[in-house]
Amino acid sequence: MTNRAQITTFLLLSIFGIIFIYPLIWLVAASFKPNPEVFSTVGLIPSEFVWDSYWKGWKGIGKNGFNTFFANTFTMVVPVVLFTILSSTLVAYGFARFEFPFKKLLFALMLSTLMLPDAVIMIPRYILFKHFGWLNTYLPFYIPALLAVHAFFIFLLVQFFRGIPRDLDEAAVMDGCGSFRILTSVLMPLSVPALISAGLFQFIWTWNEFFNALIYINSVSKFTVSLGLRMALDNEGAVHWNRVMAMSVVTILPCVAVFFAAQKYFVEGISTTGLKG
Repeated sequence: MTNRAQITTFLLLSIFGIIFIYPLIWLVAASFKPNPEVFSTVGLIPSEFVWDSYWKGWKGIGKNGFNTFFANTFTMVVPVVLFTILSSTLVAYGFARFEFPFKKLLFALMLSTLMLPDAVIMIPRYILFKHFGWLNTYLPFYIPALLAVHAFFIFLLVQFFRGIPRDLDEAAVMDGCGSFRILTSVLMPLSVPALISAGLFQFIWTWNEFFNALIYINSVSKFTVSLGLRMALDNEGAVHWNRVMAMSVVTILPCVAVFFAAQKYFVEGISTTGLKG
């Protein structure tokens, strides 16, 4: 009876897995279809394979190809991820290990920003960045990340830090370590799974950023891959959907590669963060 239940569970999970992954498989298959055939059928096998959709799509539209868009995206994403990890770690360390006036109130206010819709602060934030002269640059992404505006990552790291025994801090103090040395030599090495989880989330979210990038970046030469894909749909002629699908496949590859490379630490970080605190 147990074997039958296991087989049934395996079959059901396999069916649901195929259903959920089918759109991704269809996306890859559509990149090899002739353009008129992309939306004419939901089948996976094309009537004839088109092999040039990738390199033609890579050329982009006009003077800027996807090599430029990818370079711009990495230029934006990598500093944002590093700044987010750095700033969130410092703020989380303060909330987890120090006592100061209005600590609980400030922590509650920080968490309340998670419930604030992005549309509410979109206009005042745009006006602020415009007065600073940051439009058409990546500073609207760099500076907020450097100032620890992402409350989710702070909360994630606070929960992890709270689960690390304070005895380790006291032992480090006896060895002559100061507060900063305790953070860098004791807490951060033990928090690698949580730090990688935060970095992975931020990498994927920033890589897929479209709306804010559309607002703050005006020059095509500074477009990210998400804006580059959208620009491929805005040209006046017929849209080459197979090329768009091909570039969509290429665009998601870095996120998939980063996720699988950090999967072990990601699962460990999420599970331990959920249990601790």
